Amino acid sequence: MSKDYFPDFGDRSYDVTAYELHLRYDVASNQLHGRAEIDAVAAVEVDELHLDLRGFRVTKVRCHPGHVAKFSVKRNKLVVRTKDVLGPGERFSLSITYSGRPTPLPDGTDEMGWEELTDGVLVAGQTNGAPSWFPCNDRPDNKASYRLHVTTSSDYHVVANGQLVDRHRGASATTWVYEQPEPMATYLCTLQIGRYVEVEVPGAPVPLTAVLPPALRSRYDGAFGRQPEMLGFFSRIFGPYPFAGYTVVITDDELEIPLESQGLSVFGSNALPDDWDNVRLVAHEMSHQWFGNSLTLTSWKDIWLHEGFACYSEWLWSEESGSRTAHERALEHWGRLAELPQDLAIGDPGPEDMFDDRVYKRGALLLHALRLTVGDEKFFGLLASWVATHAYGSVTTAMFVEHAQEHAGRDVEDLFTAWLDGTDLPPLPDA
Repeated sequence: MSKDYFPDFGDRSYDVTAYELHLRYDVASNQLHGRAEIDAVAAVEVDELHLDLRGFRVTKVRCHPGHVAKFSVKRNKLVVRTKDVLGPGERFSLSITYSGRPTPLPDGTDEMGWEELTDGVLVAGQTNGAPSWFPCNDRPDNKASYRLHVTTSSDYHVVANGQLVDRHRGASATTWVYEQPEPMATYLCTLQIGRYVEVEVPGAPVPLTAVLPPALRSRYDGAFGRQPEMLGFFSRIFGPYPFAGYTVVITDDELEIPLESQGLSVFGSNALPDDWDNVRLVAHEMSHQWFGNSLTLTSWKDIWLHEGFACYSEWLWSEESGSRTAHERALEHWGRLAELPQDLAIGDPGPEDMFDDRVYKRGALLLHALRLTVGDEKFFGLLASWVATHAYGSVTTAMFVEHAQEHAGRDVEDLFTAWLDGTDLPPLPDA
């Protein structure tokens, strides 16, 4: 099976190192005017650059050093031909001016990217939603820094990745400036616009912020009340929280599923009740800050490195919070998986099945099997060293297997082979 699940996205002839987006957006008309300033470096000799962008009119493209010979938009690509050839390792910058009405990109039976809410905007970029609102090199392994300038009506609150470094109000519009210095994949870049209030939540090891409609404030503590404790727990077992702060956005709309982006997570108003199905998702999305955002897959075939780890984090929080133990959760879900078709290898599930629940649960069970095999001390030690060694980087399944083999104190290669490459459900080791 091909390792490149989405060959129509991304360009490997260059790597972006920084994006600076200047956006002006009108909520009522869904009109976006943007300018993207992109710093990049050529990987090979190249004079034609492909950027992912869908549904916008591009009016100006500049390149420095050098000049643009011509540019065109076709088949969801902005193609920029430079007058001079860029050599391997040569740094260059692009300035792209564009406008239009952003719409989500189709994703099978679903959609991804820019989404209009009843009164505002949500951006859910996974897997290839970034081109729905800015020109980019849409590859998960091309991580870059970001700076977002967003201007919209002063009636709205704007949230984006990173820290708010400036905000200035004009006659009727406010410009919000967010900076995300740690490298970030394009699909994790997000923008949230709504009639929100911001609440600082005390007791966490880093600044923890809730952004939500005023009418939902009194219900916030239901599913989210133990987040400071949760953030402290994950910081102890995985290593220090990797970013400057963590923000939770709760929309007035109900959402089918929550979503995580770098430094923040987004939930619908239906996620507020205090029950395990909601609390586990709070833990799931938070844990992605380590597994998915700081450490990001190189290829989408390794999605279990995100979702299996996040699912197991749910079980760890269940154990820590005084609910059922991780082993009890594992036995429950092993039983459920045993009743499902045994036709999916989570080490390479394919693009159609990469978000199948079996990838999540079987990935979590693999980690529990590893824990049972090597013991708690070595298991949590190798998780923490995995996070520390590859912080802000791109990772693969092969890298994790090698890391576990090195730190487990015994041979675990057969365990990984059975759980990742086989389709039959392996038995769990004895507790």
